Amino acid sequence: MKFIIVAAFTLFALVSAQEEQYTTKYDNIDVDEILKSDRLFNNYFKCLMDEGPCTPDGNELKRILPEALKTNCAKCTESQRAGAIKVINHVIENRAEQWKALQAKYDPEGIYIDQYRAEAEKSGISL
Repeated sequence: MKFIIVAAFTLFALVSAQEEQYTTKYDNIDVDEILKSDRLFNNYFKCLMDEGPCTPDGNELKRILPEALKTNCAKCTESQRAGAIKVINHVIENRAEQWKALQAKYDPEGIYIDQYRAEAEKSGISL
């Protein structure tokens, strides 16, 4: 009986720990390669905007993006957070129209942009 309780408790702890962070399954994707390629970038953009098909990693990004915005990426690993900052900075500086479209879809009321403006400026990003 004690074994079952300990095993159940351990399983619960493992499941809870896994839920605290997003999957790292896609952390090895070369973000720089995507940002340098119009074709790759536009495929991800269309996925996020529901204008085209999604790769598995694109689907995962689209699934977690609303929650990540609401929680300031609380479940992100450091690698995911760094990648997000890099992508946001690139899109703001190089793809203004697509940035506006993403904002309109994922932050239509401007809640998150206001919430993260000061934090972004600390990272050198002007929103």
